[in-house]
Amino acid sequence: MVAALAAVVGANHVLAGAASLAAYSYDATGLKRRPHAVVLPGSAQEVAGVVQVAEAFGLPVVPRGAGTSLSGGAVPVHGGVVIATSRLNRIVSFNAKNRMVVVEPGVTNLRLQEFLRPRGFFFAADPSSYRVSTIGGNVAENAGGPHCLRYGVTTHHVLGLKVVLAGGRLVNLGGPAEDWPGYDLAGVLTGSEGTMGVVTEITLRVLPLPQSSRTFLVAFPSVDDAASAVSDMIAAQLLPGAIELMDQPSIRLVNAAVGAGYPEEAGAVLVVDLEGLAGEVVAQAQIMREICQRHHAVSVDEADDPVRQEALWRGRRAHYGAMARATRTGHVWIQDVTVPRQHLPEMFRRVLAIGERYGLHIDCAAHAGDGNLHPSIPFDPHDPDELARLYQADQEIMAACLALGGSITGEHGVGFEKIENMRLMYGPSELAMMREVRRVFDPHELFNPGKAVPGPADEKRGVWLFAVDRT
Repeated sequence: MVAALAAVVGANHVLAGAASLAAYSYDATGLKRRPHAVVLPGSAQEVAGVVQVAEAFGLPVVPRGAGTSLSGGAVPVHGGVVIATSRLNRIVSFNAKNRMVVVEPGVTNLRLQEFLRPRGFFFAADPSSYRVSTIGGNVAENAGGPHCLRYGVTTHHVLGLKVVLAGGRLVNLGGPAEDWPGYDLAGVLTGSEGTMGVVTEITLRVLPLPQSSRTFLVAFPSVDDAASAVSDMIAAQLLPGAIELMDQPSIRLVNAAVGAGYPEEAGAVLVVDLEGLAGEVVAQAQIMREICQRHHAVSVDEADDPVRQEALWRGRRAHYGAMARATRTGHVWIQDVTVPRQHLPEMFRRVLAIGERYGLHIDCAAHAGDGNLHPSIPFDPHDPDELARLYQADQEIMAACLALGGSITGEHGVGFEKIENMRLMYGPSELAMMREVRRVFDPHELFNPGKAVPGPADEKRGVWLFAVDRT
């Protein structure tokens, strides 16, 4: 197999040593499963050749960007050939008149933003991992981020894809035109978590930088006050670029880690971006201040220059890393549940109560504008008792979310970690339909198996996190 792969991409771009296989065996969840080989193709044709070799040996194909997935999406749970996209890293073309850029999947989100910014544009999706996450990974997970409140998630900005399907077939889905006839197959693949094919090129819609922007750090006595202010902002027809919420433990955490300077006496803070025409931003800022004052805001810090704005964002963007550094093991489990905005305070309360019941410390941050909550739980992967409590808490958090009319994932994807929980949201008929759609693209289910959509109920495995055959 290694010889056959080397014949496609060159021996230097096939990794089969123990250290290399270990390096590509996990993603940001920490779950580890070792692949048979790792391949770094340099073109779409090489990707097609690798897929053909893997199929000839009956092995799965697992596409991988930067490995920042928080749901096990990049973990080769059944072994196979990992196709790493790090060499597919070209910005192919940019067209300002059509507001469009064409990139390969290994281009990082940060690199694309740095390319676009001096040209007066930006790409809307900005996950917290934007410094290292790849555009291919953003497409696979349908990434969101803080600014999806105003601009939408990745799928709203994907115009076209080039994809290698089963058998090494290379197809073009969609394209540069705004309205493309036929089924929206690019939309089907966006968010499919690598289970239908390997994306080799992406045509994206980009947006002009706003004429004016202001960032606000607003402190409140409680999470309830902050969340209620968010609901009133949306009801008042404000459409901020982002509204982020952090509770008091998270505030103290990021202050200690990165010197964020957030007010530690506050029960919660909001980080709010207002963007648009200059006059529009001024008017919205006044309305926002009035709403926050009605909900007992104790302080409002405002910035309109990029350096100061970045300083106000620093703590929110550092939340996950700060928590990982503060733990004794470096392992943090982060959930990704979404509830209707009005239920966000109740969801915060339920999450913290679940943590107390299982003796787990939980810090919470949220994309409050769309009700996307990220409970973060430090844990020791070598402590079976703590793993068992974490598993039960994780399941109860998702059940609480569904009881409030929410979703088990907002932006991190289903991956491996939430695959059995899909049965809580969908019935057998809906899940069977999803599998049928997948098999149109991948008849033998060799692309990233064990992800996104569970098999029939009689195949239920109940595998979770680091434990094998845990039911």
